[in-house]
Order: sequence, then C-alpha cells, then structure tokens
Amino acid sequence: MPTVHVRDVDLYYETHGQGTPLLFVHGLGSSVRDWEGQVAHFSKRNHVITFDVRGHGRSGKPAGPYSVPQFAADAAALLNALGVASAHVVGISMGGMIAFQLAVDAPGRVRSLVIVNSGPELVARNLRQRLQIVQRHVILRMIGMRKLGELLSQRLLPKPEHAPLRQTFVERWAANDPRAYRDAFKALIGWSVAEHIGDIRCPTLVVAADNDYTPVSAKQAYVDRMPNAELVVIADARHAVTVEHPLEFNDVVEQFLSKQREAQGNGHRR
Repeated sequence: MPTVHVRDVDLYYETHGQGTPLLFVHGLGSSVRDWEGQVAHFSKRNHVITFDVRGHGRSGKPAGPYSVPQFAADAAALLNALGVASAHVVGISMGGMIAFQLAVDAPGRVRSLVIVNSGPELVARNLRQRLQIVQRHVILRMIGMRKLGELLSQRLLPKPEHAPLRQTFVERWAANDPRAYRDAFKALIGWSVAEHIGDIRCPTLVVAADNDYTPVSAKQAYVDRMPNAELVVIADARHAVTVEHPLEFNDVVEQFLSKQREAQGNGHRR
C-alpha cells in the first residue's frame, strides 16, 4: 500500500500515467476511490496523483483539531515527497477549499486550478446557514455514519438509475471514522481565503452543477473577482457531479487542460 510520511501523518496516495502532474483532491468523507471515473481518463496524458486527505480513507487519522491550511500543507508535502515541483490541481467540495488554500499559500506549486462545487470560504452568514451546520453535527451524533450516508445519497444521487451509485456511496461513507470525520468537518467551518482570491493568477476553471447546494450565482460572484477564471455549468447535476456525470465532467476539464497545454506550447515557440 503506497504511503508516505509527511509532517505528522502517513498519507495514502496513488499515481497513474506519465506526463504533466495532475493532482486530484477529494471532498469531505470521500477518498481516492471516488476519482475512479477520472483516473482512467486523465492518466492517458498526465501523471495523475490522488491521495486520501488526513482523517480519510487509508491515510492516518491523528487527533484533531484539523484545518484547511494543514490539509493544503499536507498536499504540498506530498508533492515534495513525490518529486513534483508543480501540478494542475483539481478539487471538489472540501478538496476545492484545499486547492484554493494551496494556491494562496504556495502559488508556485499550482499550474492551474479546477474548483468543483466549492468556494473560497465556508462562513455561516445567516441563521439558515448556521442551522444547517448544527443539523449536520446533530445528525451525525444521533444516527451515525451509515445513516448519514443513506440520507446524503438520496440528495446527491436521487434518480432511479443512480441506485448502484447510491449503494456504493453508502458503503464507502459508512467506512469513515466518525471522530476523524467530525474533526475534518470542523476544520471547514469558518474557513476563508476569500480576501485573497484576487491574487490567484493561475488559470482557474470553476465547475458548477446547476443543482448544487449553493447556487451558480454564488460561484459566478467569486469567479468575477478572480483575474484568470472562468465558469462552466453542468446541467441536471448535483454536488457529486464527478460521479454523477463523469464523462461530461471529464470533457469539460479536458478542454480546459488542453488550453493550458496549447498556451504552454505557444509560449515555448516564442
């Protein structure tokens, strides 16, 4: 099992393919396994790196508290351990937050960003948002990981044809360590790099599902504040768009990466 000890934690990671490094960062309660629909595609042209964020999957689960800057520092240390100077970085949900943090803290490590159904902060700004956070804590303590997974699967993958995906989602979600999950969840609450996103100069693609938890308008609002960012919306999709619509998602990201390759090639010819 490939693991590397970085900072104070053993991180499980996988690498596939050769070429320009492409780092995928998963969401809360997820793991490398949820990038299966992307690894096979992108490893044809890239050196694909996936890893389990601390507290998740087969990585170490030291006692908290955890933080998003800590997660980003782990990612940077992993790249160091693998001899990777910089990478295109794709992050979904919590992984998008980690990607944002990495771009702010270590911009030289990030060739481009793909932010999927995420944003540059998770700050409760009204009563409804605060209640949603409290509700997640209460549900977890009352019903446990499996039941929470069952509830989430119905929201993320609601269609009849999603039944096999829901079953897989629940089984994987139930395998989460409850204490580590709570520590990771707490790390996200109140986190923000919103005041720094105007300084992120690398090419950035924001992928939004039209039926995500937060509206497309919220993503457009922060995209407008970034100097080199664009927004693409995937229709009839929810938060777990990478699993729900992997082919469409892959195509959107591939087009973005192709533009980066073309721009790099043009730069070399000058």
